[in-house]
Amino acid sequence: MNDFFFAKDHLDFYHEYVNVEQKYLAGIKEVRTKLEILDDEFHHRFDHNPIHHMEWRLKSPHSVVEKMKRRNLPVEVSSIKGNIEDIAGIRVICHYIKDIYRMSDLLLRQDDIHLLKIKDYIKNPKPSGYRSLHLIVQVPIFLQKTKKYVYVEVQLRTIAMDFWASLEHKIRYKFEGKAPQHINEELKACSD
Repeated sequence: MNDFFFAKDHLDFYHEYVNVEQKYLAGIKEVRTKLEILDDEFHHRFDHNPIHHMEWRLKSPHSVVEKMKRRNLPVEVSSIKGNIEDIAGIRVICHYIKDIYRMSDLLLRQDDIHLLKIKDYIKNPKPSGYRSLHLIVQVPIFLQKTKKYVYVEVQLRTIAMDFWASLEHKIRYKFEGKAPQHINEELKACSD
C-alpha cells in the first residue's frame, strides 16, 4: 500500500503512533542490554558466547494497521495495548539449543521482566518444520516523569533454525504462499 494513502486514511493514528514507537524502541533497548550483559558474562566466565548475534525491529505503522484490521480492532493507538504484542521484536541467534534455553531462563529470572506468553516451537515444531522459542515479555521503561511497561517479543533460535526460517520465508513469498509440494517436503525434511 502506498504510504501516502496510508497516511491519508489513518492520519490521526500515524501521528499518535510516532510517540508509541519511541516507547517500544526503549523496550527493545532494555531487553537487548540485558541479553548483551548476560552474553558478556558468559564470555568472561566460561570463554563462550551463547549469543551469535541479535537482530531487532519495530513493526511499521502500516503493519500495525493491517493487523488491527485483520483482528477487527478500531484503528486507534488505544487498541494496541493488550491486543498487539509484537510491535517490538528481538531475534536472538544462538549457537546451540542449550544456549537458547539457558538465555531464556536467565532473562526470565530477572525481576523486572514479566513473561506473558511462551511458545516453544523447538519442542513442538510447526507442521512446516519451523523451530524457535518465542517469548512475549513485559519490560519497564523509564521516561522523564513516568515508568511505562511495554511488550517485547523475543525469538530465540540457533543459526541453523534462523537459516531455515529465512529460506522458508523467501520461498513462501516467491510462490505467494503456494509453493510446490516437493519444496515443502524438502523444507520439512531439512528441518527434521
